[in-house]
Amino acid sequence: MSRETPWSAEIPLERAQRPRLWWEIAIVLGLSLGASAVYSIVEIVARATDTTPLADQTAQVNPSQSTREWLDFTYQFLGNLFPLFAVALVIFLLWQRERSGFRRIGFDLTRPLPDLGGGMLLFLAIGIPGILFYALGRVVGVTVQVQASPLDTHWWTVPILVFAALRAGLQEEVIIVGYLFTRLRQLGWGKWTIIVSAALLRGSYHLYQGFGPFVGNAIMGVVFGWCYTRWGRVMPLVVAHVVIDIVSFVGYPLAVALWPHIFA
Repeated sequence: MSRETPWSAEIPLERAQRPRLWWEIAIVLGLSLGASAVYSIVEIVARATDTTPLADQTAQVNPSQSTREWLDFTYQFLGNLFPLFAVALVIFLLWQRERSGFRRIGFDLTRPLPDLGGGMLLFLAIGIPGILFYALGRVVGVTVQVQASPLDTHWWTVPILVFAALRAGLQEEVIIVGYLFTRLRQLGWGKWTIIVSAALLRGSYHLYQGFGPFVGNAIMGVVFGWCYTRWGRVMPLVVAHVVIDIVSFVGYPLAVALWPHIFA
């Protein structure tokens, strides 16, 4: 018999209480990654109907925001800071009288070594194959060239890229897994319905990068979602996601130099 986790212990609400929860979910997603998914779907339609093949198109993840250095830094810092308020919002919404929002989804420091170990294990299992999957998508022609970071750097470029990786890890894992899994469980959804639905949402807001990243991130969502239902903790997922993005963002110039026919 599987060990009960805080997530599996969530009790479905009475039907009369569920409409309010649906509105809450819609508002949260509309203020965060749900909006990103809509824009991304529009973007992939525009890309797919363009005369330029997907393989010859480019998507920038952390582009320069200004030719003036101090403005570039300011815009990038603020652009990564304000999405974290949606993360704070869902933790606030999950707060209970007897249990904090942090503790409820396992986003705390009560198990540092297991969380770090689980996160690094996920990085090895998902991160490295994910990079190879991206390369395969480029070769096949279903993935656009993703410029993960600017090739010209300032003294603050790497810290900002690390901050961007931290923002993405917190935003995606706390909202899409910690918050959404909890709320859908309260709505009476089954385990695999939640996992697959959240994974498809995760893939959808990466569609602007092409169909390869959609599939890759959906698979990542299934694995991360299954781990969350087993562990009941979002912290290992955050660790894995942040490490994956740091390697992708900071290592991008090196990848361009070594394999320009794939990454450039």
